[in-house]
Amino acid sequence: MKRDGVKRETIARKNEPHSAPPRGPQEDEPAVLMSTPSPGVRLLTLNRPAIRNAMTSELTAAWDEALDAAVADRETRCLVVTGAGNSFCSGADLSWLDQGGEDDVTIDRLRDRMLPFYQSWLRPRKLPFPVIAAVNGPTVGAGVCLALACDLRFAAPSARFSTPFIYLGTHGGMGATWLLPEAIGVPRAREMLFTGRVVEAREAKDWGLVAEVAEEDVVAHALTAAARIAEAGPIATRLTKTGLEASAAGLEAAIQWEALAQPVTMNTADIHEGIDAVRSGRTPKFSGR
Repeated sequence: MKRDGVKRETIARKNEPHSAPPRGPQEDEPAVLMSTPSPGVRLLTLNRPAIRNAMTSELTAAWDEALDAAVADRETRCLVVTGAGNSFCSGADLSWLDQGGEDDVTIDRLRDRMLPFYQSWLRPRKLPFPVIAAVNGPTVGAGVCLALACDLRFAAPSARFSTPFIYLGTHGGMGATWLLPEAIGVPRAREMLFTGRVVEAREAKDWGLVAEVAEEDVVAHALTAAARIAEAGPIATRLTKTGLEASAAGLEAAIQWEALAQPVTMNTADIHEGIDAVRSGRTPKFSGR
């Protein structure tokens, strides 16, 4: 599935932060592009390639607006996130980290600013449908956390991952100390956070940081997976995503959730459609009812 033929919708650009550089030709375009490449699938593209899709105030606002639109559309069953240009996301705008010259900056005020920023970019964890990261190139720091916040991750051969927070003189943020161990285990998370070294796509797959390396077009690969997910029962899919989050509390929490969620799905029209489709040897058409 090629992106060139997709009719793109756009998300309005928010005001630039006071310290933003003058606009170039690329910055006259929307900060986030949205399209519907197939039924039930939304594609969001971070569209600031000149700054490697760094998480500026402008991009953060456009990101939130795009996610709001995807959630408001009841037809959305899966979301794919990628970056424009050669990078997925270079992480937080460095001006956010270097605030020492401002007289009114305090630890408490910085915390009040950081928490909403973290929550915005980690929203994929809380969205009611699966989110896939199509990591099309290098991703750094908070950009790695964005990818980890997605339910599935596919990488292009050119994708690279690094979390060099301490080599900027700062502690990791945006859930790095939880998301990395969850995905790749504590020893490898320690290696990434303490050494800041670059993990190439192949090694990322071996570690479980990504599910697959797409040899050709990673976005097309992700959209194919998203289209497959969009064909599943939407109620069951949404409840499964919630169940996976609940399972972090342990087996007992998981079975308590499943003992409620499975009866919910057993009282939908979709389960009758699914069973009839299996018996008839046809593809089910789920309505979400």
